[in-house]
Amino acid sequence: MKYKDYYAILGVEKSATTDDIKNAYRRLARKYHPDVSKEKDAEARFKEVGEAYATLKDSEKRAAYDQLGAHGANEEFRPPPEWATNFGAGGASFDEMDFADLFAGLAGRHARGGGRGPKMAFRGQDFEVTVPLTIEEAYHGTEIRLDLSSTEFDEQGAPKRVPRTLKARIPKGMVDAQVMRLSGQGGKGVNGGPDGDVYLHIALRPHPRYRASGHDLSVDLPVTPWEVGLGANVEIETLGGPVNMKVPVGTRSGQRLRLSGRGLPNAQGTAGDLYAVVTIVMPPELSERERELLRELSDASSYNPRAHEK
Repeated sequence: MKYKDYYAILGVEKSATTDDIKNAYRRLARKYHPDVSKEKDAEARFKEVGEAYATLKDSEKRAAYDQLGAHGANEEFRPPPEWATNFGAGGASFDEMDFADLFAGLAGRHARGGGRGPKMAFRGQDFEVTVPLTIEEAYHGTEIRLDLSSTEFDEQGAPKRVPRTLKARIPKGMVDAQVMRLSGQGGKGVNGGPDGDVYLHIALRPHPRYRASGHDLSVDLPVTPWEVGLGANVEIETLGGPVNMKVPVGTRSGQRLRLSGRGLPNAQGTAGDLYAVVTIVMPPELSERERELLRELSDASSYNPRAHEK
């Protein structure tokens, strides 16, 4: 089988803490998720990152991995005899396994009691899945379908891949980087052990209009000079439909106007706010009458916005 450098895949040192490994996984899983990434090898990198994390987050699997010693990436190798004795692959030959099965096989070793004594109950595999959502899906809630493949073991302890499909309801109001746990929806337990869990890591997709910060949203609001000079009521689109917003006299470019409760829903039954970021814009072309009015304003006004620089 070909050796894989799990530390290099996650971009962490061998001395990395569990939190370092978790943070690296979340960052890379979002970067390479096939539904988000534009890189041509995103799907393969995404699976590779998940495989590395599944081993290094587990203290026993990580210890077993570290005992394999240093090898070059993709170098052909076989685990040393003492590794096979300590972490036996059970009924499966190393020639029949891939690198991921090698460490999934540690579960089989526990399930068999290491070949000695009674069989032990063993918890099923946990899954870490990055779920990209649009802001509209986060606002309304949605249902997703997950195609999972877990490693299970036969009566002789040999590993096998078992595909299955899981549907999950994402409640409204989930925000970027939030984690949702599906208890007991992971891999099957062994010898009466509990089933594993599925952890959904929410990643909001970039939106052409809205920017999310937690449950709050921001949106650009273009206004004319006379609307900020005289004050105005303008219509603004929100996720819940159009509403009227007051633009006060003297509003400055870059100023944030707040619409309370028009952001993303939250667990308390309320919602975040929507902030309209004002941008003052001129018409792309002016009529002669408009130019005349601007000249009259220029002649009548003594205001100099650069006076403080003198």
